[in-house]
Amino acid sequence: MMTTFGFFVFALGTAPYQDFQRQLAWRHPSTSRVGAMPAHQFTGRDEETITLSGTLLPEITGGRLSLAALEDMAEQGQAWPLIEGTGYYYGLYVVTALNTTRTLFFSDGA
Repeated sequence: MMTTFGFFVFALGTAPYQDFQRQLAWRHPSTSRVGAMPAHQFTGRDEETITLSGTLLPEITGGRLSLAALEDMAEQGQAWPLIEGTGYYYGLYVVTALNTTRTLFFSDGA
């Protein structure tokens, strides 16, 4: 098991990812001041984004069923826990996008 996202398990047999990107940001809005540089104030943490990308090889890894399960989770519109295989808990996340690209087709379109 690489990671679990709700009830979906990212593993070699489902949807293994080759790239895990985590983006963190913090807010520091500024206020203009007369005769001085703008003042900045720390107002807290901004949104966190995690992007998983990889290649599915249906003969070896998961295929349409794995993608359909993730799409179904996205359709539900709720937040799911993201837990790494090491036990590290990232928090609750929602699916905002699922991008697929298909290449190398058989004669029946598969």
